[in-house]
Amino acid sequence: MKILIINGPNLNMLGQREPEVYGTQSFEVYLEKLRKNYPESTLEYFQSNVEGEIINALQNAGFLYDGIIINAGGYTHTSVAIADAVKAIKTPVVEVHISNTFAREPFRHTSFLAAHVKGSIIGFGLDSYRLAVESFRGSIL
Repeated sequence: MKILIINGPNLNMLGQREPEVYGTQSFEVYLEKLRKNYPESTLEYFQSNVEGEIINALQNAGFLYDGIIINAGGYTHTSVAIADAVKAIKTPVVEVHISNTFAREPFRHTSFLAAHVKGSIIGFGLDSYRLAVESFRGSIL
């Protein structure tokens, strides 16, 4: 199984940024653990702080992968363009968020992506990514 993980703005700062919300582990360290737990899957990774680059990554991968996991960060709540890119591709997409966005500021309660994804996994820390991988494997109970 070939899965692309796309992280949006500020997620390159995991482990440093607001550790009380996002934890103290970098995504790169977590990704290595994830890859070790799923050796039968190819887990590729892309991160950008730039909206257009995220759209390009979705369009480039959207017909070639078995699944895409996206944490669009703040673009989740603002980007119609990323939502349209998710809607336009064939590959199923799972939206993830490290924090419980519904327990945060009201503007974070809306996801423009949610209507176009296979599902959303919110609030389980970095483990949200593992749950998303499991969803593609059909293993979530």
